[in-house]
Amino acid sequence: MSEIKVNSIKGVGASAAAITVNNTDGTCTANITNNLSNRNLIINGAMQVAQRGTSSTSTGYQTVDRINPYHGGTDEAPTYAQADVASGTTPYTLGFRKCFKITNGNQTSGAGAGDQIAFRYKIEAQDIANSGWNYLSSSSFITLSFWIKSSVAQAFSGSLETKDGTSYFFKYDTPSLSADTWTKVTKTISGNSNLVFNNDHGAGLAFNLYGFIGTTYTTSNSDTETWVTGSDKFANNMTSTWYTTNDATLEITGVQLEVGSVATDFEHRSFGQELALCQRYYYKNVIDGIVIFSDYNNSTSNFWATMFLPTTMRADPTATVTNVLSGFISSTDTSEHMLSFQSSAGTTYFGATTIVEASAEL
Repeated sequence: MSEIKVNSIKGVGASAAAITVNNTDGTCTANITNNLSNRNLIINGAMQVAQRGTSSTSTGYQTVDRINPYHGGTDEAPTYAQADVASGTTPYTLGFRKCFKITNGNQTSGAGAGDQIAFRYKIEAQDIANSGWNYLSSSSFITLSFWIKSSVAQAFSGSLETKDGTSYFFKYDTPSLSADTWTKVTKTISGNSNLVFNNDHGAGLAFNLYGFIGTTYTTSNSDTETWVTGSDKFANNMTSTWYTTNDATLEITGVQLEVGSVATDFEHRSFGQELALCQRYYYKNVIDGIVIFSDYNNSTSNFWATMFLPTTMRADPTATVTNVLSGFISSTDTSEHMLSFQSSAGTTYFGATTIVEASAEL
């Protein structure tokens, strides 16, 4: 039988090889795009976890964990919410059940140059530095992918933004979306010799997507999908159709950022896994029993209660307590591992309605 010798194997109609064979030693390399684990640098990209609540009109971390939306210059505040992905749609058929939804208010004065409504996500610098992406090389890549749906037919703009050293922006546009139709967006991002990511727990890279952003912060699309500097590089110039349409909606889910030039299948993690990852940044405990402050060092003016955190937080958190049953908290002492609360007015009680929160967000 004669030998069959090839140096690559392709699928019918495929442009890239599935398997490449080294002609010298016979070893082969496979182009694998199945659901590999531990590659998504985004936490809660399927929008499953919402410890704080499911709806808010305030900026910052208010609803879906790790999502840090912002609005400015608006006549009416938008509503940010965790929402359901409708059954029978794609991405529902791919296992997505939740999304982050922005509902625009009534922007009666139109689109101002300083107006904006933004979806934002920040990644720790050390997660980029240790990801395996050679971010200083223009031939090394990361790939961003996400699902997006708008009630208004138009394209949207956004950027990746570095946070260490000189800020660099990688601007991108979505395709022109059909109204009320989910679309998957994929962007491949090369490295750049000027990028800086410190090996620490500070903010390193931000993912921005805008429902609208005014011309104070935008430029033309001549420098799209390349790393640029400047204070007005947050996005490309945008149409204001969505922004000026009363109660227009914008939904996003399935956010993934991974090393490599190919967008692989979304890395689905269980709710418990996502919750544990989110608790590095925010932890909420509704007390399910009575906690009585003990008398520390036999001083009637120094009562303490200590709560150990379920995971090590990103940094020493800011702690808050609401609905104390009796007494009051005079001070708090926090670390990445635990919270300590002091009462100087006698015994203090935490009960079934007491809420303890710890935040170490970027």
